[in-house]
Amino acid sequence: MAATAIALRGVRLFLNRSKEAAEKRAPPPPVTKPRAKPKKVTPSNKLSQKSMDALLKICKFNKNELESLYTMYRQLVTAAQAAAPPALSGQPPPAKIEGIDQNTFRDVMHNTFDLVTEEAILERIWITWERGAAGGEGALKFESWVRGLSVLLKGTEEERRNHCFNVYDLNADGYITRDEMFILLKNSLLKQPGDEDPDEGVRDLVELVLKKLDIDKDGRVSPEDYREAIEQEPLLLEAFGQCLPTKRHAAAFLKSLCIKQ
Repeated sequence: MAATAIALRGVRLFLNRSKEAAEKRAPPPPVTKPRAKPKKVTPSNKLSQKSMDALLKICKFNKNELESLYTMYRQLVTAAQAAAPPALSGQPPPAKIEGIDQNTFRDVMHNTFDLVTEEAILERIWITWERGAAGGEGALKFESWVRGLSVLLKGTEEERRNHCFNVYDLNADGYITRDEMFILLKNSLLKQPGDEDPDEGVRDLVELVLKKLDIDKDGRVSPEDYREAIEQEPLLLEAFGQCLPTKRHAAAFLKSLCIKQ
């Protein structure tokens, strides 16, 4: 036993001396700076407080509605990205859709707001939807999406009237002309069997509507004409095609925003 204890003590002394020698030979450990606290990153499925505050000032939605709209927006964008066609062999991948594209926009107008209207009208609604600096090009970012929905669902009479006028003003020159009325009404009317000249019937209808809308009788409809005519006859608001959801569909959609998604 004594021999064993002496042997173990010798081993410990040897190991301790080896460790001390190694520590003397080893370079001093590098001085590490204290780690900076990581910046807080807002999750992509949640609207930042800064964006929330800005949107509350420019639209008519409350905080809960904006949060629900953002969830819906992210779902629509994600679905569109997933449905995008894959890249062809040897070709670079297609650009990722960052926003609501035109096909998704059309589906929402049809299926959510029941805007079963002519494709020409849907095209015009898409073109006139405010896109900020993009000037009406590219996908809809969240702010533009919310501003447009605010007009459609909670807009004042003036906002809704301006929206419809801009849709009907095909060349965006500030007037609705006979030619523009003809294009809009021709797209919305079904050709009747036996009509030898269906365009003649459209032209007659254009003259009839023009008499109602052209208050100053200069042969075209200005925003002022349009406003005055609608004040006299509210049904003329969507004279050339449906541009707005019905009150029933708007109310149902707003009610759905109150349910947490």
